[in-house]
Amino acid sequence: MDARQLEGVSLFSGLSKQQRETLARWTDQVTVPAGHALASEGQFAHEFFVIEEGSVEVTRDGEHVAELGPGEFFGEIGLLETERRTASVAATTAMKLIVMFQREFKQMEREMPGVAGRIRAAIRARLDD
Repeated sequence: MDARQLEGVSLFSGLSKQQRETLARWTDQVTVPAGHALASEGQFAHEFFVIEEGSVEVTRDGEHVAELGPGEFFGEIGLLETERRTASVAATTAMKLIVMFQREFKQMEREMPGVAGRIRAAIRARLDD
């Protein structure tokens, strides 16, 4: 992945060029069609997603929870808190996503605590809802 693609993602704002380059090595960019299932409630979590383009619907127990769009992210709760997905997520449009697998996510936590802190704050907010 190209580090310049991370510049426009608010989650990664404030990172130095070198930090973005490191982060880019830990991530991949994927495209998925509308309707593609990205996460299934109850399944083990293996990756974290940041939306570059497009949108997803988040459901829990079959009920609509939220719609997320560019700059937003999902998958972090399963990686950090529960090991299993707490919701299902499906693309509602064609999408571009930044994906980071669990091993790299844990490395990011150690080496970029500021980004990890933003993600943990989002987890607290989501779990309080």
